[in-house]
Amino acid sequence: MSENRPPPVVLIVEDNEMNRDMLSRRLQRKGYGILIAVDGGQGVEMAHANKPDLILMDMSLPVKDGWTATKELKQHPDTKHIPVIALTAHAMAGDRENALSAGCDDYDTKPIELPRLIEKITLLTWAL
Repeated sequence: MSENRPPPVVLIVEDNEMNRDMLSRRLQRKGYGILIAVDGGQGVEMAHANKPDLILMDMSLPVKDGWTATKELKQHPDTKHIPVIALTAHAMAGDRENALSAGCDDYDTKPIELPRLIEKITLLTWAL
C-alpha cells in the first residue's frame, strides 16, 4: 500500500458476526479500511453507495445470496469493476467454478487462512 494514498477499502459481506468481527479486526490491523454488510441485499446497496476497492462476499447469505449479489454487482456499470472474492465454507467440487461464473474474481474457503486471503486481496488491489 502506498504511503501517499488512503488504504484500500474492503466491503465485508458476511452474516456470521464472529466471522465479520474477526475479518474486520484483522484487516484493519493490516491497514485496510472496512465496510460491513450483514446480507446480500445490504452488500449490493453498500457497494453502490460506497464503491469499495474490493468485496469479500460470503456466498451463503440471507435476503440475497452471494451468487445473486455478485451477479448483480458485475452486471451494473458502477460496480462491475470492483473485485469480488467469494468466501464459502462449502468447499465442494465445482464451487470455485460457480463463484467465478457468478463473476467473482477469486475464491477462498472458510475457515479463513488470513495470510492466503491477504495475498489475494493484495493481488486484486495492488494497482489502486
